Amino acid sequence: MNAIKLKREIRQILVGLGFLLPNILGFLAFTTLPLLISFFLAFTNWNFEMHNYFRPGAIPQFIGLDNFRKLFAEPDFFRFLGNTLFLMIGIPFGIAGSLGSALLLNHNFRGQNRRIWAVAIAGACLLCSCMLLVILNRSSSSTLLLICGLFAGILVFGSLGGQTVYRTLFYFPHFTAGVATFILWKKLYSPENGPINNALRPILDWISTATPNFTPANASLASSLLVLILLVCNTLFARRVLIRWKEGESGSFCLFVSLLLLTLPAWLAAHLLPLPWQRLALPAAAIITYFVALWQVKRGKSFHAKADYGLADAVILGGTMLVFSYAMIGLAILAFRFPEARAAGLAPPKWLVDYYWAKPAIMMMGLWGALGSNNMLLYLAGLSSISPELYEAADIDGASPWQRFWTITWPQLANVTFFVLITSVIGGLQGGFEMARTMTQGGPAGATTTLSYYIYEQGFMTGRLGYASAVSWVLFLLVLIVTLFNWKFGNRYTND
Repeated sequence: MNAIKLKREIRQILVGLGFLLPNILGFLAFTTLPLLISFFLAFTNWNFEMHNYFRPGAIPQFIGLDNFRKLFAEPDFFRFLGNTLFLMIGIPFGIAGSLGSALLLNHNFRGQNRRIWAVAIAGACLLCSCMLLVILNRSSSSTLLLICGLFAGILVFGSLGGQTVYRTLFYFPHFTAGVATFILWKKLYSPENGPINNALRPILDWISTATPNFTPANASLASSLLVLILLVCNTLFARRVLIRWKEGESGSFCLFVSLLLLTLPAWLAAHLLPLPWQRLALPAAAIITYFVALWQVKRGKSFHAKADYGLADAVILGGTMLVFSYAMIGLAILAFRFPEARAAGLAPPKWLVDYYWAKPAIMMMGLWGALGSNNMLLYLAGLSSISPELYEAADIDGASPWQRFWTITWPQLANVTFFVLITSVIGGLQGGFEMARTMTQGGPAGATTTLSYYIYEQGFMTGRLGYASAVSWVLFLLVLIVTLFNWKFGNRYTND
């Protein structure tokens, strides 16, 4: 009986392996084998120009770590790594956009009262009016009207169809192939006749005519006001970080990460500000923040927490303040130079063909894609799992909407946020190839060349397969570090 049972189990295992065999063979042929070949090539000097069918005597040779030494000695590698990390600055805003979309779509907007129906009718009238004006007027302002009409159309259909229609409209662009989306955005970013610049031209013309007396003194005042706003926001954020640390909502390591991200622009971009006091104010504020933090640490905290507790919040919120600080510094510089730019004539950016605007254009496109991405669905699933009793208790205590979000919604979504953060960072390190290949070819002047596109460029455009394999394994190590980070901290956030 035991022999018959053993044969039956072996037969069942063989039948199962037979069904799995195509998948196993595909994995071995298209994943495992290329990985092994790539690892071997990383230590050779294989180059298509020297080692090919037409040169039978030329054989790739083993060169050890020479490819890796050449890689770290080549300035282009660090430049393109910097491009990759720069484009990842938009990740906190993408996460915030996904969360905001999920919070909006978690409500039912079906027209159940007269007010909603009045908004729907008004939106329908606006949509019809904009479409009629676009048909009758082909000037640049018609594009702006068309964009307004599209928003009105979304409002109308969402009010009539409710939550399901809104979710479908938000998620629908995700079904579009990536290449088709990139081609569409390339047309939108066209400097001469793109819809975005056509919509910006009348706005810039109005700004130019509405500010005839904007003197350099006014420009200095506006620039100083923006820097003061930045200092106030940084002070409030640092205070909030210290309060969270003192109350045990974050650990000491998270306090260090938050303050580092907060003060990093003061050391890297403060020298770009136009006025001397501005260049001194940001580093001085950063130093004061460090001393206050050290003083608070020396005094101790009311409640203790692990050093890495609250790391996801620290990275996301600190990263958001990092981008906000850079944006405010850029606006301060722009305000100071506005009179000079107005005298030369305000013109829309050239976006993808401009060295300084290419990466921000790509980041704005990524933010648009994040609004209706899979991350939004993850947040919707997380919101649906929050117990309504928590919100009922908050309502009884008289909590405001912001308090409800900060004390209930955000902590309950910690596991989703951490997962989204890790996958976004991994995707950011690996991404950029399709975008660069379709929209910019890595230009202008390498401004949008990421590590993934650099691997393609070295391996298939110049034929340096050995060197390209070395770059790919360095990229693999970067992704591996992020993955190990996830294994270290991910389960804790999921279980909490």
